[in-house]
Amino acid sequence: MKWIASAAFGMEGMTSRDLKHMGMQNVRVMDVGGAEFEGSFEDAFRASLWLRTCDRILLVMTRFEARDYETLFQGVKAVEWEKLLPADAAFPVRARCVKSQLMSPSDVQKITKRAMVERLKTAYRADWFSETGAMFQVDVSIRNDLVTVSLDASGEPLSKRGYRTWNGEAPLRETLAAALVLQSGWHPKEPLYDPCCGTGTILIEAAFIALNRAPGLTRKFAMEAWPSAPYEAFEAIRAEARKRFEEGLKRPLSIAGSDINPEAIELARRHVKQAGLQGRITLSVKDMRDVMPADVPGEGPGTFIANPPYGERLDNVRAAHAVTKQLAALQGRLPGWRMCAFSADTGFEPAYGRRANRRRRYYNGRIECEYRIFEGLGNRD
Repeated sequence: MKWIASAAFGMEGMTSRDLKHMGMQNVRVMDVGGAEFEGSFEDAFRASLWLRTCDRILLVMTRFEARDYETLFQGVKAVEWEKLLPADAAFPVRARCVKSQLMSPSDVQKITKRAMVERLKTAYRADWFSETGAMFQVDVSIRNDLVTVSLDASGEPLSKRGYRTWNGEAPLRETLAAALVLQSGWHPKEPLYDPCCGTGTILIEAAFIALNRAPGLTRKFAMEAWPSAPYEAFEAIRAEARKRFEEGLKRPLSIAGSDINPEAIELARRHVKQAGLQGRITLSVKDMRDVMPADVPGEGPGTFIANPPYGERLDNVRAAHAVTKQLAALQGRLPGWRMCAFSADTGFEPAYGRRANRRRRYYNGRIECEYRIFEGLGNRD
């Protein structure tokens, strides 16, 4: 079977590398939207469980070119839906269209639904479907007249890890937080500190990586409810992941963070507990200007990862630059520490006082941001 591991802009390469590391077959980075791979249901479940920067796992049902609705209808109808969907399956359709002759998502949804119903009517000799059974979310993507029809095996986006039930003012998506950690250059044996940690997402994702904790360990996926799914195999894969986390918990960990907002720290503590990391991450209410070498965990140089507030309106720019200068001063107080800052502020580097050693571009929702990495001054040995 062919699968798509969808990923946001900038994370396709990380998702592809993780798939190859997991031993998936014929992994290919897509031009837009993630990576493809081939494998079994068990492979897709393992990918759902372990991929840190992936949004969804989709089972590709068919691909074909279509420049008119009749071609779309016949292409969808030709799929042997009855091999996977039971008679009571729920099969809602969502669609997106980019640079194609067919540019109406609502019409694409209607045509796809009608084609599936016609196919299933013949297969099950029925005139009506209750759609009260397992969910098979149909995804239709049309780009440059190429139609890809797939089934969403994830259900809720994979960014929904299950530990974050309360959100702060500007929550960072879990997949993006994981990407920031993976791109930072931080090694789990080093200390890590987030001086404006908010509700703790970056810290938790870093701990997951360090302790070999599968990000999807405590949640369910849509494919687990599919009648053809190998449930016992899924449970065995999940049990193996639990064991790996239990072994990982024996490792030392030097991760801490602070925030000036006591309500954010309270939420962070709840999230840390729900993530099964109670006692492993140090949190405190502290102004960034008051963070001193004695506050950071572990020994030797480490890594700061920060998602500081940035001004989207002109009247906030001055305040954003003040925070940027505080980050620069913090790095100055800890020679050898690396500073990794994620911000939409185009004036970040002038305010910081030096150019970043590395940069990566990501989107936080619809906001284009840049991830800037400032290597520490002095020896990082």
